[in-house]
Formats: sequence, C-alpha cells, structure tokens
Amino acid sequence: MTIRALVVMMALVCTACLPQKEMRLGGATMGTTYHIKVVAGWFTSDTDLQARIDQRLAEINRSMSTYDPDSEISRFNRIHETDTPFTPSDDFAAVLRVAAELHRLTEGAWDGTLDPLINLWGFGRKGPTDTLPNEDAIQTALSNVGFDRIRMDASGTIAKRDAALTLDLASIAKGYGVDAIARLLAKNGFNDYLVEIGGEVVARGRRRDGNPWMVGINRPDRSAALDDVYKAVPLIDRAMATSGDYRIFFRKGGRIYSHILDPRTGRPVENGVVSATVVAANCTVADGLATALMVMGSQKGIDLVNRLEGVECLIVVRQSDGRFVDHPSRGFVIR
Repeated sequence: MTIRALVVMMALVCTACLPQKEMRLGGATMGTTYHIKVVAGWFTSDTDLQARIDQRLAEINRSMSTYDPDSEISRFNRIHETDTPFTPSDDFAAVLRVAAELHRLTEGAWDGTLDPLINLWGFGRKGPTDTLPNEDAIQTALSNVGFDRIRMDASGTIAKRDAALTLDLASIAKGYGVDAIARLLAKNGFNDYLVEIGGEVVARGRRRDGNPWMVGINRPDRSAALDDVYKAVPLIDRAMATSGDYRIFFRKGGRIYSHILDPRTGRPVENGVVSATVVAANCTVADGLATALMVMGSQKGIDLVNRLEGVECLIVVRQSDGRFVDHPSRGFVIR
C-alpha cells in the first residue's frame, strides 16, 4: 500500500469515528416561528441548509398566506365568478387534496372555507373586532361556507361553485410546511431530525443519543407558559399537531370566545374541549384533524380516530370545576 493510499484510508476511518452533532436551525415563517434539530456529521455546514429551508418556506407562504395579497390563495379568493378555472401550484393542489379528504372524513367539522367567519369574529387578516357579530351576519357568512363548493378537476384546475366562497387554509398550512421541510431534509441525506413550525411537528429517526424524540403537549391553560408541558409524547417517524382554545381568543361581556369555529353554527366552539393532539404519518393530516377534533368533541372525535389506521389522539376536556380529563385513543402513547 502506498503512503498516499494509507493517508486516505486513515482519513476516512477518522471521519467515520467522529461524533455526530445536533444542528439547530430556526427562524420566522407563517406568522410564527420554526425550530429544527438535525443530527448530522461533525463537518456538516448549516449555512446552505438554512438558506434552502427559508427559501422553501417562503414558497409555501407565497402560496397559502391570506395576508399576502399576491399569494395564490388571495388570487383565488378574488375570483368572483363561478366555474372560472384556476390552476394551482403543486403545493396548493396538494393541500387542497388533503383538505377535501379531511372535510369528508370529519363530515364537515373541518372546513377550509371558513374565511368569512374567521374575519367576522376578528381572527383573520382584517384584525380584531370591537363588537360581537349578530345572528344575521353569522348566517350570511355561513351561507358562503362549504368546502364541497370547490370543484377540483382531474386536469388539475379548480373552480368555485359559489362565487362568494373564499379559502383560509391556516389550520393545515403549517402542517404542510413541516412536511415539506421534512422532505427537504430527507432529500439532502439526513435521516434523524425534528421539524417544528408553530407547535406542529415531524420527527424522523432518533435523537443523537439514540432515544426517541420527545415532544411536549402544552398545558391547555390560558395562563400557562409556552414551555409548560402537560404531557410528553415519544415520536419516531411520526408527525404530531395540537389544536387548542387557550392561545388565540378574546373576552367580551364576561365570556371567552376562541378562534376555533364550528362550521355548522358559525360560532366559536363551546363543548369543553380545550386541547386536541393528533399523531399521524404526516403533519398536514395531523394539523387539520386536530382542529376538527376540537369541533367534534371527545366522544365523536375518539370514535373517528379509532377507525383511522395509523392515527392516534389525545383530547383534553376541562370540567366545570376546572379539572382536566384526558380522552386518549386506543393506541396513544404518553410519558
């Protein structure tokens, strides 16, 4: 063996023996923040990876942000005719396919056309409202709600069956963003990572110490800190999303109104459910389904999840005395 070959071989052996490191990346997106942990080789640079992540998230935001007047969803919402064809991007089309399936599975408890109601109650891009909407306003907004009023053709185009219909996909867009970044990391050769956007998570592989990723469920209390953990869930190659009534809400006339709206009544939910966590194969489904379970309530929600393969959940209900009661699906695992 030549000296050159020996040096090359020793270098390869030494590189293989180097310990792995955990890269931590983060930033702002979709009106919230993201945090990523990646188990990588010691000499892996995070600079290019950070740039690719930010670029991918910017693409998704330009597609689905109702706060961006030039986004795809904003342009679709400005169409005021029926049957006018609109050709969505791959991202937009992928989210719409999941949206249609969630609407079907939950019998309308999840609906991506709540945009007029979200704005009516002061939770949307038009900002907070000083007065509660009256019944006439609620019914008018409800008359233009229904995801089945979007026509999706095999050709890939979409169109409105109701000219006044508008979309808000915020309840699954973050989950889709998490899935997209997970795919980007896998494409770049990483096997072990945790991606989180606004509390929605995908975990692949394991931590650097070989243990499962541990993801906390926030205590579903309006006074709880962001790092106040109610339950911890071990995740390997799974996604998890939590929806709750304790972060976005307003008080009026001695009552609390949550941003979780019931598509059947047009009003904030009042069924005692304060938190719904879903574990599934991908975060887009987990994100949307968690919102639907808040609307469906504990019994119907658990019944649905127990029928779905590869999906588990934990629904937390606040009793009249303030106590929390957990309603887990059959296979939900906590620590």
